[in-house]
Order: sequence, then structure tokens, then C-alpha cells
Amino acid sequence: MMHAEEVARRERFEFGKNWQRFLALLSEERIREAERSLREMLGVETLEGLRFLDVGSGSGLFSLAARRLGASVHSFDYDPYSVACTRELRRRCFPDDPGWIVEEGSILDARYVSSLGTFDVVYSWGVLHHTGDMWRALENVGPLVAPGGYLFIAIYNDMGAESVAWQRRKKRYCELPPPLRAPYAVLVMLPYEVKAFGRAVLSGRPMEYIHSWTRYQGRRGMSRWRDIVDWVGGYPYEVSSVERVVEFYAARGFTPARVERTGGLGCNEFVLRREPAGEVAGSSAARAGGSTLA
Repeated sequence: MMHAEEVARRERFEFGKNWQRFLALLSEERIREAERSLREMLGVETLEGLRFLDVGSGSGLFSLAARRLGASVHSFDYDPYSVACTRELRRRCFPDDPGWIVEEGSILDARYVSSLGTFDVVYSWGVLHHTGDMWRALENVGPLVAPGGYLFIAIYNDMGAESVAWQRRKKRYCELPPPLRAPYAVLVMLPYEVKAFGRAVLSGRPMEYIHSWTRYQGRRGMSRWRDIVDWVGGYPYEVSSVERVVEFYAARGFTPARVERTGGLGCNEFVLRREPAGEVAGSSAARAGGSTLA
């Protein structure tokens, strides 16, 4: 009900509806790319025997990837359309599977979060900065990681005034009547697309721009248009520097196993290890850059 009220007040983008439109485009190639992303960032070939929590499951793509890699999976999302999307994906690929739970819930709901227990891998890519209270979400997600386990998150990079400007654009998108939102997204992105096309033409490779649309493979498996709508409309919207996130979790017993910096407005990616009780501080920091779940 809270989600519906926020949407009705035009304070929240309906991420789930965007994911539902994308679901028809999901292919085996996109699923394999999601699997590759998890293996690469976590430094493993399999998740066999591990418990995987997907916080803000969206389309359910990465929950599916984790299940195919052998993990038992628990998926939840605040957006009921995202929950329906994830359930549909489970129905298609793992019908009646007791090893994959899907439910509605909020990372800001302390009572719900405390009921979940702990997991070997907690995954939340590009979600926590859309909750409306990012630092509380970051606080709440930490205890869900079992000692010795890993937290894999992606948070929008802080680009100062540029990030503030995008926050205003995103808020404006949500405040518009629905029929005006797609044209607004086109107007917002048009200058960027013209520049991209111009660079491709000047470099003598105009087909590169065409292929950026026809052969688009977003990291999360979206089509390029769905990615644009998600980006322009994605409100609430908060940001952080890499250093602030690392320091925040260092104070809570986590050390970075791997950090991928975007260098722009996109998401910085973090794989953070929760230290087992009694482990010497800094021992896993020495391994930063090459994570392992062993």
C-alpha cells in the first residue's frame, strides 16, 4: 500500500512496470551474461551450496542466474510489479522450486529484515539508492550477510552538481502526467544521443551508433530504451562516493574484496566481505581485488 501511495503522489518511479515490459525480451544470452557477471565479480565458478539473497530483485534475472549457479535463493522487492516479474521468471524456469523463495518486502522495514536471517551472498545491484533513505538501507542490509559472507552492491556515483541536476530531472519525470513521460525522456536524452551519433560519424564509424541500439546488451539485461526510461525516471535517487561507502562498511566489520569504479554518473560496484568474529583486521583487505567465497 505504501508503494501504491508513493506512486499516486508521483514520488516514485514504477521500476516494476519497466521490468515487466523487459521480461518479454529476456533470452538465454542475457541469462548467461548475468551468470558471468556474478561469477566474475564474486571470483567463483559456482554458488553451489550457498544461500543467496536478492534485495530488490527487479526482473528476477540475477535471482535466476544465482539459482542456475547452484545457490538457494531468497528474492524480495518493494515494488509489487517487480515481485510479480520475479515470480513469473521462477514459474518459467524453476516451477514449484522450494530452493527459490520470492516475496514482497522492504529493506527499510526493520521487522521484515530481521526475519530473514543471514546469507552467504547478499546482492543488491542499483537498488538501495532508490529507496528514499539510502543510508538506512545500507545499514539494514549489512547484518543480512553471514560472517565470512559477501555483500555485492552497486550505488550511483556522486558527481556533485551533475548528480543534483539529474535528481531534479528524475523528480520532474515522476511528477509529469504518464502520457508526457516518454516524450520527456526523449527530450532529456536527445542532446546526449546527438553527441554520441556525432562522435561516431566524425570517427568514421556511424554504424557503431546504430549497433548501440540494435545490439545493446545492458549489464542487467535491459534493452537500451528500457534502460533509458529506468535512468531518466529512476526516482528516488541518491548517490555516494566510493570512499564513503567503503568507510561506512569498514566501521561495520566489512572489508572490500573488489571495487569497480564507474568514473561517471553510473554505478560503482562493491563486493564487501563481512569479517568473521575474531578474524584479524585487515586480513581480507590484503586480498582486495580478488574475491573468493571459499
